[in-house]
Amino acid sequence: MSLSLRSLSLWYQRKTNERTVARIRKKSGSMWGMEMLILRTTGRRSGLVRETPLSWFADGDGWLVVASGGGDRNPDWFANLTARPDGVSVERHGEEPVAVRPVVLDADERASAWDRVVEAQPRYAKYQKKSSREYPLVKLVASA
Repeated sequence: MSLSLRSLSLWYQRKTNERTVARIRKKSGSMWGMEMLILRTTGRRSGLVRETPLSWFADGDGWLVVASGGGDRNPDWFANLTARPDGVSVERHGEEPVAVRPVVLDADERASAWDRVVEAQPRYAKYQKKSSREYPLVKLVASA
C-alpha cells in the first residue's frame, strides 16, 4: 500500500492533535510556554467534528488564534471555521466547552492584534517571515 506524502502528513497531524487534546484535557492548558485551547469545528466536507489544539492570546472579551499551520495555504481548521462558523466552540483545561462566534480580523484590526501576539510570542513573527502568505488572525467571542 502506498500513501502519498500529504496523506501521511495529515495522518501524523491528526494523531499528534489527538495526543495534544488529551494532554490539555488531563494535565494542563499550557504547553511550550503558551496557553492552549481546543478548537472544535465541523468539517466543511465531511460534516465530522474536528478538534484542534491551538495557542491563544487574550483579547478583551475573546481569544485570538493564529492560522499559522498549513504550509502555503491556510490550515484545515481555518477553512472549516470559515465554511461552517455556526458550530464552533472552544474548550480550555478544566472547563466545559463554550460556543463561540469566530471573527476573522480585517487588515486594521489584524495589524494591532498581530503586534500583541508577537510581543507575547515572538516565534510567530519568525514563522510569518518564512511563509509566503499572511497568517489570518481569528477572534473567538463567546456566544450569548
